[in-house]
Amino acid sequence: MATTTPPRPAGERTVGELLRAWRLRRRRSQLDLASEAGVSTRHLSFVETGRARPSRELILHLAEHLDVPLRERNAMLLAAGYAPVYGHRPLDDAEMAPVRAALGVVLRGHEPFPAVVVDRHWDLVAANDAALGVLAAGVDPALLAPPANVLRASLHPDGLAPRIANLDQWSAHLVARLRREVDLYGDPALAALLDEVCGYPGVVATPADEDVASRLFVPLELRSEAGPLRFFSTIATFGTARDVTVEELSIESFFPADRATEEALRSAAARRGAQSSESWVASS
Repeated sequence: MATTTPPRPAGERTVGELLRAWRLRRRRSQLDLASEAGVSTRHLSFVETGRARPSRELILHLAEHLDVPLRERNAMLLAAGYAPVYGHRPLDDAEMAPVRAALGVVLRGHEPFPAVVVDRHWDLVAANDAALGVLAAGVDPALLAPPANVLRASLHPDGLAPRIANLDQWSAHLVARLRREVDLYGDPALAALLDEVCGYPGVVATPADEDVASRLFVPLELRSEAGPLRFFSTIATFGTARDVTVEELSIESFFPADRATEEALRSAAARRGAQSSESWVASS
């Protein structure tokens, strides 16, 4: 027999409404989700409309199939009257020492090439010396004050943008990434950031259609005192995270796209002298 949920304060979304919103965001039908998750379509419909109260296990099971972020899974549990199951510790918490150590290994190991750690809103969490030397050069200090936003510092006219030789191509790449995240997560802060950066001069908000080959590799081309610098980047995340803060961290590592860039970065590291280390910019 279906169990009805207790009434909730006005304005708060029910767990059924949250589940339905995430299902629609993932462009899944009730039949698709029910079949994949091994539940009846009727029961899923009852949960979404509030005619049935889902168990904690069912909420987490459906959230897993919908690839819902851990932060939002906690919100679903709270909406259903359950306690959150995923931790949400500040990065400077004592229990996060292994995470900080792992990030430090990555940042130090990537020297003399730039690498940064950002949170879910693209705010800078940590960076190695190469990143601070190459990517922050010439940026208005106001844009680097914590919490420094990497997208804002990159595309703002007082930021890195004047040094980006291929600003149209690179900005289109960043905007496309941000637009995908807005679509995936529905985060109002990301949507506001998207609107903001799309209004910057020189930023391409609606890139033209490109062939598949041209989308495989988008370089970052910088003007510098050492001459032109060209990079490609990779992004890494913690794939088995069980903490909200950890899941929302991303490490972007920049690699030299040509020999001249590699030599310029190695020379810059040699001039810095002692071995570089990571710089912790903000807590998450």
